[in-house]
Amino acid sequence: MTAPTTPPHAPDAPITRPRAQVHFGVFFQGVNHTTIWSDPESGSQTDFASFERVVRTAERGLFDAFFLGEGLRLRETRGRIHDLDVVGRPDAITQLAALAAITERIGLVATQNTTYHDPADLARRLASLDVLSGGRAAWNVVTTDNAWTGENFRRGGYLDHADRYERAAAVLAVARGVWDAFPDATGAAGEGTVARVTVPGTDLRTPRDLVLDATTPRSPQGHPVIFQAGDSPQGRDFAAAHADVIFSRHGAVLADALGFAADVRRRVVAAGRPEDDVKIFPGTAIVVGDTPAEAEEKARWVRRAQVTPATALSIVGNIWGEDLSSYDPDGPLPAHDPVVAELGGERGSATTGARTHEIARQWRAVAEAENLSIRELVIRNAGERGFTGTPGTVADELTRWVRTGAVDGFNLSPWIVPSGLDDVVDRVVPALQERGAYPTAYEGGTLREHLGLRAPLTRRARDRSGALDADSEPTPVPVP
Repeated sequence: MTAPTTPPHAPDAPITRPRAQVHFGVFFQGVNHTTIWSDPESGSQTDFASFERVVRTAERGLFDAFFLGEGLRLRETRGRIHDLDVVGRPDAITQLAALAAITERIGLVATQNTTYHDPADLARRLASLDVLSGGRAAWNVVTTDNAWTGENFRRGGYLDHADRYERAAAVLAVARGVWDAFPDATGAAGEGTVARVTVPGTDLRTPRDLVLDATTPRSPQGHPVIFQAGDSPQGRDFAAAHADVIFSRHGAVLADALGFAADVRRRVVAAGRPEDDVKIFPGTAIVVGDTPAEAEEKARWVRRAQVTPATALSIVGNIWGEDLSSYDPDGPLPAHDPVVAELGGERGSATTGARTHEIARQWRAVAEAENLSIRELVIRNAGERGFTGTPGTVADELTRWVRTGAVDGFNLSPWIVPSGLDDVVDRVVPALQERGAYPTAYEGGTLREHLGLRAPLTRRARDRSGALDADSEPTPVPVP
């Protein structure tokens, strides 16, 4: 038995935005177990042809953005390289610069880490992508606090959870300072003239001001668009204060998504910004068929192919804190309790003993109530996300999510690469357009215009004539 993947309706959710349109991005994950590698249609995660096929399909479908993940070290399980995921994460900015040359409108989102990158160099590379793409770049600001990633860098170690957001804010301040060094997108400081800015230091151990020279003019959109994906209270506060778009994981249950949206918007207002200043894009997946029964059968196949027997044992073993490869994946969960220990960097994140006991209790209750094996339980847990149905029913549900104000769009993770967007672009997008719920052309030429975003936060106080920007309020700028 598995849970249905189509999110349930929230009958009491009113339509508050009757003319709102659905927006799509595509998330090319690179490292994960949910991209089905065993299918004959599955392609490489590093071959440029795969990236080209996906981005061209997305642009044909008028997607706002092509979103790349980042990985600074291979994943590990109990001190060994984790080898059950598809793997492939070329440097995001390098990859997106290549894709900029073969696309015209779609936005290009680079996940870049603030813990280990040098802020001035990162700002320069992101600005270069923004200028070379004609104002289509975005930065997904991520932080890292695990030691196994830090070991790949000369400083080693990791930051405390609270400190990583402090550093992220400082790194972002440096970037905005660099991007603001030129007065406009034409490079008006003069060809060959140094544009200089002083910004706060970003080293938490030895703070110091940095005097930086900007080597590129601002792009037509002013700054790269800022994405953020933290879901903790601190992460939500960071997004409310700094981001243009928040990439959420609340894409399974409409009532849950509505609660997340309300919380984020309260935080945005508390940060002194208009309530609608941060767009919400949850990650999700779509499976369609000609009939509801065909769609459900296809979704069941997808879920089972995503969770191989070895993957199921690895996921459960991560919670139990031990190697369960000798267990039968079609048998029951371990009868004993998990190991009470902190697991360092298992599959990319640390898990504490107290938390594992809570998860184990929950999983046992579900497995016993529904008579589920280890693999069936993992499939059930993984299946509680995404949209399944005919193109029309999926279009109706996506429209409902946007028009109730739960989301502004969706970041789609294809279940197969490179053909995983074909059904969405060829079947779901037309159904949305028939309902007046999806764009029929790109808005403007920049990503900021596609998303309907206001000017960058540090550029809002005055327009070029020196008058107050009527579309936004002055925002304090943390750069002297």
